[in-house]
This record gives sequence, structure tokens and C-alpha cells, in this order.
Amino acid sequence: MAFERPTLERRILLAFEATPPRIPVLLGASGSGLTSLLIRIGQQLGDTRSQYIDAERSASTPENFYDAVTLQTPYLVGEAPARNHNRAARAAFDALLAFFGNTRRQDGGTATFLVDELLALRTFESFPGLRGVLHEFLDTLSVSRNHFVFSTRFVNRANRFLRDAPDRFEVIHVPPLSPAEVSAILLTKGVGRDDAERTELSRMIHALTDGLPIYATTLAEAVALMDGASSGDPVSALASQLAVGAHLSLYCRFCYELRLHRARGYGALKAILQVLGNEEPLTLTEIAHRLGRTPGSTKDYLSWLEDVDLILVHQKRYSFRDPLLRLWVRLHCRPVPPNEDDLSREVQEYAVLRLPYMEPEIGATEPPASVVNDPGTRREREWSILEID
Repeated sequence: MAFERPTLERRILLAFEATPPRIPVLLGASGSGLTSLLIRIGQQLGDTRSQYIDAERSASTPENFYDAVTLQTPYLVGEAPARNHNRAARAAFDALLAFFGNTRRQDGGTATFLVDELLALRTFESFPGLRGVLHEFLDTLSVSRNHFVFSTRFVNRANRFLRDAPDRFEVIHVPPLSPAEVSAILLTKGVGRDDAERTELSRMIHALTDGLPIYATTLAEAVALMDGASSGDPVSALASQLAVGAHLSLYCRFCYELRLHRARGYGALKAILQVLGNEEPLTLTEIAHRLGRTPGSTKDYLSWLEDVDLILVHQKRYSFRDPLLRLWVRLHCRPVPPNEDDLSREVQEYAVLRLPYMEPEIGATEPPASVVNDPGTRREREWSILEID
């Protein structure tokens, strides 16, 4: 899924040239291509001028994280923090701040850090003396001469956290793919006999996936593997990809579990998602009635789901943020796995709602700057039955 997004990449690189350099923070849903963007930026800068760090995978204790970050760095490393007293976690975090803020390249040039999943650093707040880790981290880096790019899939949390961040931080909401970008993916997969057929298929896939890169790419690959790729049916491909054990189904399960485990009230939240999976949008009162809980407790549950970007609220009515994840919940959050009839029926009903509202034309490869800069919602669509953001 490492496709090019030149407008976004150019904007990130231009941030380094400002005075003082800006610090881009990339926000997007799971599967929106954040990791690919960071890796491509690293490739353009080169291995000796940038360091990519997946904080979500490597942030455990401050000591272990410091070791992991400095072990394979291309930059100069100072003295290791002391480990033989009860302030080991604090000492390691201080050393980490010093490394990020002050290290230089081997040739003396500016270091660039590409940190994937910034909010994972909150893991350190469970250690003594490390309350408010993220604020301290960003305040320190905001006065550094080095360059930084951060990303996170937790959009609501990041927006709240960055509300009072120093001016150097620049929030960039990563938009969904355009139909033209989906068409380019189809071309690389060998799908479509000609441009006209590829255009039609890309519009269908875009409508079915809401332009989310990982969904669109997975569906394009599934269409390419069907008998006679030129006559591949995206709706049938989607049904096959939502079967138990299929790639898209497993990815939906990952997103579902990941966000629920980052929220409070796991069991009650699953129940609300099942309610919204059956019917949406619903008001707070309607959800509370179906859940059998008071409006007060239900409102708390809903706020926790909003906090991890699983649902959204529009005009006091709640719905899934990701329509394809809602379809997965309908199919898989029940005692018996879906059979072929279940998959066919549910996917057909989903497609009937989505396909009549395909974009009439393929737009530019990248959305206009006003859309990329929008600090609130994803770009507006011409359909209105499913309001996604």
C-alpha cells in the first residue's frame, strides 16, 4: 500500500523549510496510509538523514524505548542514562528528550525523526514521575532545531491534545483516496480492459470503501484475482473479503478490537456498536432504550466510543464513523459466523445503499488544499444517505 501522494509529501517536506521549521502531525483513520507516508518521506530524505520509529510497537518502558531508539539510529548518541536507582524511568525519559531535541547527524546536519503513533508515548505515564509525558515531550521538541513528523490514528484524542500545543505543530488531516487514485491502483493491479472500464470500477470501489486506502487496495487486489480480472465484480469481491479469515475481515477485526481496547467500558461499548450495526443513526434516548441503560450512563459510553473514533454524532444522532466496519460488525459480532447467504445478502444491501451515490467524475489526483487543511471532517461527498463525518 506504499502508493505515492505527492501533494501531501510535498507539504510535509515544505514544513521543514519554514522559519522556524513546522512540525507536521498526520491524522487519519486506521488504514489511511499514515505509515506509508512516513516511510516515503524517509526514503526521500535518505537513511542517514532520517529515522523512522514505530512508537506503538516499541514503546514499553522508557528505558527499553530509549535503548530501541538509539540502538539503530544513524545519529550521534550521548551518554546512556543511569539504571541503578528508583528514578530509572525518569532518567531514561530525560535522556530520550535530550536525544530527540539535541542529537545531530554524523556530518553535523539536522536530524529528522518520523514517529508513527505519537499517542503511544502515553504508555510512559504509568511510571513514577512521568505524569503529563506527551505535553513535556512536545514542549521540549517545539524548541529543538531538529525536524519531526508525527502521526496517529486517534484523531479526536489528538485534536483535543493539540488544541493548546505550541504554534510549530501543524495538523494535517490525511484525506481518503480520490477515484483517480483508486483508478491508478487498479492500473498497477492489471484490472480493467481499458480506461473506461477502469474508471467505472474505480468509482464503484471508491463508493464501497469510502476511499480508505487499505480497503480500496484490498478490494482492488481481490478484483484482480477473480476469474477474468477485466470482468471482476467489486460487490462479489467485497463479499468474499468479508468472509471469516479473509484479509479485509481480519483487518476490520483488528481495528474493532484495537479501538475498543483503547477505550473504557469494553462490554457496554460492544453492545452499543451492535445496536448501531442494526440501525443508525439513533439518538441518545433511542440507544439508551435499546441498551437498557440510563441516558446518563449511555452518554458516557457514547463519549468513550467517540474518543477512539468508532462513532460520530451529527445533529444529536449517532452512527458509525466507518460504514464498512459497521457492515463487518453486522456480519461477525454474533454467535455464529456468517455463511455464504449471509455474506451475499448483507453485502448486496450495503452496495445498494452505496453505489447509486458514486461520484459522477474522477477528480484530481489530490484533493484541493482547502480540503487537506480542513481541521475538522473529511471531504464532503455528494451523497447524503450515509453521513460519514
